[in-house]
Amino acid sequence: MVEDYELLDSGDGRKLERFGKIVLARPCSQAMWRPQLPQGEWNRATASFDREDGNNWHGRANLPKEWTIETAGVKFKLGGTDFGHLGIFPEQRAQWRWIRETCQSYRGASSPAAGTSPSPLRVLNLFAYSGGSTMAAALGGAEVCHLDASKGMVEWARDNARLNGLAERPIRWIVDDAHKFMKRELRRERRYDAIILDPPSFGRGAGGEMYKIERDLKETLGLVKDLLSDTPAFVLFSSHTPGLSVQVAENILGQLFPKAKLESGEMLLEGPRFPCPSGIYCRAVFGA
Repeated sequence: MVEDYELLDSGDGRKLERFGKIVLARPCSQAMWRPQLPQGEWNRATASFDREDGNNWHGRANLPKEWTIETAGVKFKLGGTDFGHLGIFPEQRAQWRWIRETCQSYRGASSPAAGTSPSPLRVLNLFAYSGGSTMAAALGGAEVCHLDASKGMVEWARDNARLNGLAERPIRWIVDDAHKFMKRELRRERRYDAIILDPPSFGRGAGGEMYKIERDLKETLGLVKDLLSDTPAFVLFSSHTPGLSVQVAENILGQLFPKAKLESGEMLLEGPRFPCPSGIYCRAVFGA
């Protein structure tokens, strides 16, 4: 399998990563240890980004306008944004592998009547960004509804679908506020077998609606619960919000889904040196 991503080093609040042929140095607040590579290796990065006095790229002219990589079996279009993001969160790679395998297993476990085909998993991906989880689910054979409040990010995700040969697959592309959309889906009596969400610490909906995770997460997950089908497969929650621990996620999902098996942990950027914590995940798995 092609692997174009590599964590080269981390420390002193920074991380050094390779995305294909491009090497970048960017902030990583949890990297409180000392870097292992000599400073000269860091200085040879294609470009760097910091937030010391606003958002600042250094050497941005060295970056192509966009480039393509493959990681965890998914192809991505990348580009340097004004906020230092690239269109990918590689700490989600383990989740993408799990999503794809779970969707494939769901189809394989089906026992359709003679002459019929297995029903694919119906997946809703909320706050879906550039679509890593959408691609993983679709590559696993699922029908996917991809939702993000940013029209630009939804277009970016559609580009990724084309890169992965998924342009003709059953993926619904929705630009909307997550809560408004979920409430409409409930009124339409449309349900999903699996729901994936990585809500922002703070964000705005397509119509300017404000989202604050500490205020709105309970409502979000309540709507998620109501949108699940009668035979759900899983809910996958992840977060990059500082202070939101694995235990908090387990408490919330355990209360909502007391009969589900919980699987949780830190999302890590892993390389030849120290793993770099980059958020948490918690999965509620049904029928496990």
